[in-house]
Amino acid sequence: MTQPATNPLGALGPGALSDIRVIELGQLLAGPYCGQLLGDYGAEVIKVEDPATGDPMREWGREKPYGKSLWWPIVARNKKSVTANLRTPEGQQIVKDLIKDADMLLENFRPGTLEKWGLGYDVLSEINPGLILIRVSGFGQTGPYAPRPGYASIGEAMGGLRYVVGDPDRPPSRCGISLGDSLAATFATLGALSALHYRDRTGRGQVIDASIYESVFAYMESLIPEWEIGDYQRERTGSTLPNVAPSNVYPTKDGDSVLIAANMDTVFRRLATAMDKPELAEDERYATHSARGANDKELDAIISEWSSQWTADDLLDHLTENAIPSGRVYTAKDILTDPHFEARESIVRVPDETFGEFPMQNVFPVLSESPGEVKWVGPDLGQHSDEVYAGLLGYDADQLADLRERGII
Repeated sequence: MTQPATNPLGALGPGALSDIRVIELGQLLAGPYCGQLLGDYGAEVIKVEDPATGDPMREWGREKPYGKSLWWPIVARNKKSVTANLRTPEGQQIVKDLIKDADMLLENFRPGTLEKWGLGYDVLSEINPGLILIRVSGFGQTGPYAPRPGYASIGEAMGGLRYVVGDPDRPPSRCGISLGDSLAATFATLGALSALHYRDRTGRGQVIDASIYESVFAYMESLIPEWEIGDYQRERTGSTLPNVAPSNVYPTKDGDSVLIAANMDTVFRRLATAMDKPELAEDERYATHSARGANDKELDAIISEWSSQWTADDLLDHLTENAIPSGRVYTAKDILTDPHFEARESIVRVPDETFGEFPMQNVFPVLSESPGEVKWVGPDLGQHSDEVYAGLLGYDADQLADLRERGII
């Protein structure tokens, strides 16, 4: 077992969720990221994996020198791994045994899968009426699309995000991360914590239905009334947003670029002064938010001509001195060398048998009284089977040996 990672608030007490037990049946990202978030704040997350293959995330993001995933240690951090073949009656019984004293069961299989295995909420809630069942899927548990398989890419497309991402002269683009999965997992976590509070008041558990497409759709701002009421359809606009200016990436004389966001009236006046062009703030073409949005290309050209006279470092210093939001577009290398990331310990390094130490995002947000922590990286397949099945469920050695011999665990 690795030692707790350093936390920016010093000595660590129990996490906010240290009295909560979560049984995780999901795989890949949409479900397991929810488990990661709960585990970050101290929940005991027992991840149940197929004994033959484990979670496919174990194989994603490989690094050739080590032949091991660089993603798995993050998404499975703080979790205990046990194995069970859920397609067998014995594996299904293991789940029933596990949820007797659990607070939450987390899954992201295609809707109907749990029911096919005899593990629907009607069955589970008879065993544990306070159980909170967290269900993450592509299209939700109801509706005509519910049976369809769904990945983040599909949810991002159907939730409205893909259409507005990219340059206007090219097909819809995508973010370089599985954003839909992470959004669904985050909403699932919000639902789970809300249900936990409700259970504290009533004693009753419930089902959380979190879909990928709706999680994306929830972030789409005023997309719907703009179309239905305003007869306006958002389109791809590249590095800018319609009617929001100046807010773009501008060139510097050393070949770098700096993002400047000065679209608010008061901030634009400060930018105009910093550019030694205070008259811009009085010009009717740029004096108001609406006017700047209508004349964004001309305004961007003026700012680009000015920014090109500065090195990136000097420009950033000058903008900061004038209280103008600005920054570089960071890569991983930039993040690792940035003093603000270091000061806030945004990156934590966790002991790891293969890598020596493993760098990853720290727990966020930071709680002042009950901060989370990264206790260990993603475990080996079945690493905690004996600990959980013998220590928690009371299975004896003969029972465990029999389950292993028959490939159940």
